[in-house]
This record gives sequence, structure tokens and C-alpha cells, in this order.
Amino acid sequence: MKKGWETKNLGDLCDILDHKRKPITKRDRIAGDYPYYGATGILDHVAGYLFDEPLVLLGEDGAKWESGENTAFPVSGKIWVNNHAHVLRPHRMELLDNWLIHYLNHSDLNEFVSGLTVPKLNQGNMREIPIPLPPLPEQKRIVGILDEAFAGIATAKANAEKNLQNARALFESHLNDVFTKRGKGWVEKRLDDVCVIGDGNHSSNYPKKEELVAAGVPFIRATNLVGGQISDDDMRYLSPEKHAQLKKGHLKTGDVLFTNRGEIGKTAIVDTAHDGSNLNSQIAWFRCRNELCNRFLFYVLNSGKMKMHINLSQNGAALQQFTIRQIKELQIPVPPQTEQLTVVKKIDQLSKEVDHLEFIYQHKLDELDALKKSLLHQAFTGAL
Repeated sequence: MKKGWETKNLGDLCDILDHKRKPITKRDRIAGDYPYYGATGILDHVAGYLFDEPLVLLGEDGAKWESGENTAFPVSGKIWVNNHAHVLRPHRMELLDNWLIHYLNHSDLNEFVSGLTVPKLNQGNMREIPIPLPPLPEQKRIVGILDEAFAGIATAKANAEKNLQNARALFESHLNDVFTKRGKGWVEKRLDDVCVIGDGNHSSNYPKKEELVAAGVPFIRATNLVGGQISDDDMRYLSPEKHAQLKKGHLKTGDVLFTNRGEIGKTAIVDTAHDGSNLNSQIAWFRCRNELCNRFLFYVLNSGKMKMHINLSQNGAALQQFTIRQIKELQIPVPPQTEQLTVVKKIDQLSKEVDHLEFIYQHKLDELDALKKSLLHQAFTGAL
């Protein structure tokens, strides 16, 4: 440890005011002026107040305690705090509030957390958290550096996130233009006139959890449709025998997939690696006839106009759905095949350019997160 630094337990550096906190009762839940805090921030505003001073809150349960998570934050003024957050008053003659907050949010506190069903950072364990403690002027200097750097990082992240949004908006805008400004020879056709349509199995043979196997025929679920592709992350599998029992949902390369239950409207095209796979009951499949290009259909389904129509047409109280009947009645634009291929080529090219921009901006965001972690590590090891 750097010369002049020491380590003290959190319980020796703070007054713990948990005994004064109070959950809001039903009677208290009325419109008011004072914020009501829980483990992760403001839950509501209520009348009356319990605390009226600068304090630090740290999640007790209902929070995360991994490094980089916002488990600790400052509060001030008249507030209520429920029993899901610890209430700390740092001894400010030796510990700055922001030094404590930065450290707690930098550290992995899971070793102090107990409980499997409801993980909890109890008060006894919290008191034992070791806090590196440089002299107060050194804390002020380092916190000043961190605050200034983090403000710059926050601005850079906001710009990168805005650029990321703009790249996606550019693609979506072009996609909408393609299907609203139609050329000569475009006609509207029902989807079932240009596709064979089917869905996953709904019969009594539907696979039970114990019938899934470690390897075999992929059993594709809605969660496996990611970014317009089929993801093998957390894929489930059927035995060849079970697959043969299910008469529906047998896929072929080139089929267009469409989630029509739950999170409606996710799409993907079956690639060669997933030829012969099977589907669960949340997904429908479209097999294009000769007059329709599958990738053209894929882009139609992802256009803003189509998404809006589907969103307004879905039904179901407990589980949203867009029925096979509704799917068959969908009206889609169908230009001549040569124009379909031209449209697909242009959209594919724009998609690649946008993907490249998104990669750049996401890489920038990752770099900024890494920079923040590096600064915090340097700060609490005395290297800043």
C-alpha cells in the first residue's frame, strides 16, 4: 500500500443509520415533494420525510454488487429510505462521501453478500468491508481527478451513444423510404399468396423440459433470434426421434422466421447451419414461392410501416400474439424479381456500412468503460 495510506473497515468510518430508516406504508403513499429511496434509487415521492442531511445509500438487497454497478450513491435533503438500502453517514474528518462512493462502486462486494434465493448485504458483513484510506487532502485530489475525468467520459459516451442511435436511424429511414416510395410494377399481395406459411408445434407432443437433450436437432426459440440471425447461445436441442414426432416446424435453409407470440416481430433467415432445425410455438416460418425473394421479405417485415401495422394488430391479454390467420392476410409489396434483387443489394450494402459504424461506436463505448475501470483501479492503488 502507498506510504501514508491505511485500511479501515467501513463500520469504523461511518455511522450506520439503518435503525432510523422506515418503509413507506400504504397510508404514506400519496403525492408529495420528498423522494423515497430504495436499493437502486428513487422509487416515488411522498409527503413527510425521515432524513434531512447529506448521506450515502448502499443497496442491501434488490441491488447488484459487481464492480462497476451503481450500488452506492449520494442523497441530500428531506428524504425517506426503505429497508432495502443501508444508510451511511461518513466520518467526514477522515472520509469523503465521494471517495467512499467511488470505492464501493469500483469494488466487487459479492464476498460480503449472503443468501441464495434473496442475496443480501447484511449490516454485519457491510461493516467489515475494507476501505483504503489515504489522507483527506489526497482523497480530495484523487476524487477531483476522477470527477473531472468521469464528466469527460460521460460526455464522450453520450456522443458515442447518439452516433450509434443515428446510425440505426439512418438504416431504418432508408428502409422505410424503399417500401413507401414504390416504383412501377409494384403490387400488393397477401403473404399466403407468395409464401408457404407454418409455425412450431402446438400438439400434445410438444417437448417437455425433460425431453430436451444436450446435443441433437436445434429447437429454436424466440430468444435465439438476435439481430436478424439465429444465435446458438442458450440453444435447446431435440433428439432425432422427438424431432420426427413433431410434424410441424421442420425448417429449410432460406426460410424466414417471425416471432408471433410474446415479443412479436423478431426475424431471421434460416442459414445452412440450421437447415433441418425445429421451432417452438412462439415462431412462424415463411417459405417463399418463386416470385418472392426471401431477403426482400425479411426487409419488408423489418420496415417501420410493417412493424407499426403488426404492433397495432397484435392481441392477447396474458401473452401477446399475431395469429397465423393474421399473418396470412398481411399485405406486402411485391415488385418484379429483378427489382427485388436490386433493392436487396442496396439495402445489404447500407446494412454493412451501418454495421461497421455501429462496431466503431460500440468499440468506443467499450474503450470508455475500460478507461473508467482503469482510472478507478489506479485511484485505489495509489497510482493516480
